[in-house]
Amino acid sequence: MSDLVYRSVMRDIKHKILDNQYPGMKLPDERSLSSMYDVSRSSIKRALDVLVQQGIIFKKRGSGTFINPLYLKNRAMFRYEGSNLGITDSFKLDGKKQGIKLLNYRVIPAPDEIRQDLFLDENEYVYKIERLRLIDDQPFMIETGYIPIKILPTLSPDILESSIFNYLENKKGRTVTRSYLTLTVDPSSQADQKLLGLKPTEPVGIMEGVFFLDDGTPFEVSNMRIHYQYMRFNTFVSLGRD
Repeated sequence: MSDLVYRSVMRDIKHKILDNQYPGMKLPDERSLSSMYDVSRSSIKRALDVLVQQGIIFKKRGSGTFINPLYLKNRAMFRYEGSNLGITDSFKLDGKKQGIKLLNYRVIPAPDEIRQDLFLDENEYVYKIERLRLIDDQPFMIETGYIPIKILPTLSPDILESSIFNYLENKKGRTVTRSYLTLTVDPSSQADQKLLGLKPTEPVGIMEGVFFLDDGTPFEVSNMRIHYQYMRFNTFVSLGRD
């Protein structure tokens, strides 16, 4: 229940930020927010901590909590983590329509490398999901993901033809908040050329890595092969202190 409380507070604060309801780009203090939402200070602190991790707000010692102005200028950049870290929100472009075509999905025993990345035991199973992402009906990404069955026991084609991360948050109350990604560029393969409409001489961008839930649980290993014209990646980096 406490999870639902802090998530509800977090969503409402984000709504108010986008609606310019905080004068001077400054949020009320934790005590005031606790009173406004009629929830515990711990729930407020957790909601604010997640927003800090997402780079949407920042805390200035002795001064209070402020909205990151970069978030208001380029929200898509900050959607590539937290709520929401998924591709559906990250590639929102003005006037552009996104689509997902499910190519294949099946349940398989977790391959050794995938099992290690997802911290699974032997004999555990994963979904292997292959999807084609589109913008204005034009393919721009081939996505292959591996998700443990124990986290999402039932995944239907309807779910897989939309945002899995949004489904996870809205229906299961879990959020993907962190990722470890490697970005490279390779010559395009025949499959890339066929599905993405690339010429044999054109390259393909590659993003691959692991996405983590807000409690640190590895959620998905993903390989994304992207049309080079869309290979623009923004991220927010938080440097902790020792």
